[in-house]
Amino acid sequence: MEGEIGENTDFKPEEWKALSLTYVEYPKDDFIGFVLAWFSMLPFILIVSFITLIVLRRDLHTAAFFAGLVISEGINFIVKHIIREPRPLRGRANLHTEYGMPSSHSQFIWFFSSYFTIFLIFRLYRNHSIVDDLWKYVCAGLSVVCAILVSWSRIYLSYHTISQVLLGAVIGIVLGSLWFANVHFLLSPFFPLLAGCPVGEFFMLRDSTLIPHVLWFEYTCSRSEARSRQRKMSSRKSQ
Repeated sequence: MEGEIGENTDFKPEEWKALSLTYVEYPKDDFIGFVLAWFSMLPFILIVSFITLIVLRRDLHTAAFFAGLVISEGINFIVKHIIREPRPLRGRANLHTEYGMPSSHSQFIWFFSSYFTIFLIFRLYRNHSIVDDLWKYVCAGLSVVCAILVSWSRIYLSYHTISQVLLGAVIGIVLGSLWFANVHFLLSPFFPLLAGCPVGEFFMLRDSTLIPHVLWFEYTCSRSEARSRQRKMSSRKSQ
């Protein structure tokens, strides 16, 4: 059998190709490159987080936020194939797409950061003092810092040029801001109808738009329910 294979000159070893969607390279023994490579994975981490939240919480606003990110990625794909500007040449073969203008990572993370920041500052509840609201400004600032690091990682790791990253950031900020306005003024009024219809009830969709502090509301409700059930169990045991 081995002789037959050796004599067959047409025999070629099977070629293997990597799934390069999440494939990120960085210079060997470069700690900064290693850290930035992980920051470059942040958009994929956010996608998984969004899907998890949507499945577990069924919140309509979260689903609308994620829908905007998906639409932004579709626009990025179209613009890339219209401009057709290649990525920086570095001898890299494992790329999800050959075009780099605009950067999809940069557009994604700046869409997220702009929407998230506007939501925290203008949409989420307001307390009576800046100290009470400090955590909102800290979270908004951290989202901007993460967006900067993700954008820098694409340049540092030679996946995109500066102009490709900057254009992606501009498109992401514009689309994120417009999508927030769309959700807040146009889509949110329909959330109660969608959550209250038979389909919404079947899928247990939630509309948390009018609840000022969702985390506190869910915490107090679960604590109240747990205490109520505990009292019932105690009364049954005493009987």
